Amino acid sequence: MLIINRALVAVVISWSALVQGASNNNASFVNRTTCNSKTYTYEQLAGYGFLPGNARDKFGDTIGGIGSDIALDRSAWKKTGAGSYQGVVWALPDRGWNTQGTLNYQARVHKLQVSLTLKPDATVTKPSGPNVQLTYLDTVLFSGPDGTPTTGLDADASGFLSYPGFPDLPVATFVGDGFGGSGPGGKRISIDAEGLVLNSDGSFWVSDEYGPYVYRFDARGKMVAAIRPPEAYIPRRNGTESFSANSPPYYNRNKTVAPPNGATGRQNNQGFEGLTVTGDGNNLYILTQSALNQEGNLASVNSGRRNARLLKYDVSTNKPRYAREFVVQLPLWTDPTAKDSKNPKVAAQSSIFHVQNGQFFVLARDSGAGHGQSSSTSIYRHSDIFDIGPATDIKSTANDAATGAIASSEGVLDAGITPATYCSFIDFNINAQLNRFGAHNGGPQDQNLLNEKWESLGIVPVDGLIGDDDEWFLFSFSDNDFITQDGHLNGGKFSYSDASGYNLDNQVLVFQIKLPDHSRPFNRDNGN
Repeated sequence: MLIINRALVAVVISWSALVQGASNNNASFVNRTTCNSKTYTYEQLAGYGFLPGNARDKFGDTIGGIGSDIALDRSAWKKTGAGSYQGVVWALPDRGWNTQGTLNYQARVHKLQVSLTLKPDATVTKPSGPNVQLTYLDTVLFSGPDGTPTTGLDADASGFLSYPGFPDLPVATFVGDGFGGSGPGGKRISIDAEGLVLNSDGSFWVSDEYGPYVYRFDARGKMVAAIRPPEAYIPRRNGTESFSANSPPYYNRNKTVAPPNGATGRQNNQGFEGLTVTGDGNNLYILTQSALNQEGNLASVNSGRRNARLLKYDVSTNKPRYAREFVVQLPLWTDPTAKDSKNPKVAAQSSIFHVQNGQFFVLARDSGAGHGQSSSTSIYRHSDIFDIGPATDIKSTANDAATGAIASSEGVLDAGITPATYCSFIDFNINAQLNRFGAHNGGPQDQNLLNEKWESLGIVPVDGLIGDDDEWFLFSFSDNDFITQDGHLNGGKFSYSDASGYNLDNQVLVFQIKLPDHSRPFNRDNGN
């Protein structure tokens, strides 16, 4: 399958050994892509599995949304036998069940055991069924610098919380228990967690959409640091910072914010969706889900929001240092159900993973298609590659000012700025691969139809050691939005049944890939 976006700077060479209608897995690979002289091979889909959508954690709360991001603990990854593996994955939910309004859900990260048993003989006509198992182990709850729990409630339209050594933090003021029940009310730091990095000391970096900020939590879940990005990213209404995403609470769904979106800064619910770290643990990269509002996200054309900004921070010391900044032009796709005037559309990104030397995996996808959606057929759901090697460093006082812009209000990138090279790679939607495990894209709305939202990427070596042969497994988890008919939150005291009528599991896909020759995604002396 050859996918070319003619607007891209680079020419991407891509060969495919399988077509959508293929019925077996006899070919040697599914797709091969060369990106700036580095060759990546998608060999096969190696696994599929799920955690039931009504599973609960040790606090009695539904385990949902765990595909918002993942961090595989490489020190725990082991090959336990021929074709058998076991490891530990930390899985990040976002702001809790929010399809009918936001709730006072405390941000957290779940620790899961993951087991993979390869099924090399699985075919479309004789599928193996799921071969990835997830087992719940533990949960770490996130709290603010003073130990107060965080919340998934939408941030207030004005105001913030202050702590010594921290920037202004988004705050939500709530009544009762924040779930519609009785209680004292209060104020908490608003977090819509979307990106996750596991550090060697057991602490976590977590990126957020409300701020958009990046937070560091210690191994027990207490906030110990916060990164506030340049002012161009900070949402503003009526000329002042306003962290609200216009996402009213469940108990007051008629609450409104004026205007609904700010003129500048991150778009509502389009903040820091992508977060990754270099193999030595010294540099964070943070990517907006799509363009900032002043750079095309409020444009009259759907393609206007494609210029996402990528930030680099040096975190080798206790004081993160803003180092560089780039533009990643997100891919375009054509919606066959939309009018010509509504096409092409932007495939917003949901996760990034630094591979090596400025090359990254990026998960870009369409929306509104999958299990529980009006359409069951996704058109664009990829793990692609981008390379910042030839890209322009756009870091400057002008570009990063509150009204700074690197593109027009209609999303036209400024002349003289070279974006990252973008290369198509893994198509999640190939039924010739999915069907080997009983999963599918398109067709009936059943348990094995892929969910809409795939939002995480992580890799571990096929050899179970250090990946000297350049063979790796790429894991991706889906975000099920906590959609279930048997949901429980607030320590199990708040029960809900999603109005959609659906039950969505937390699904997992595992792709077997070959990285460029002699790749070193991680330091050999750093297991995490």
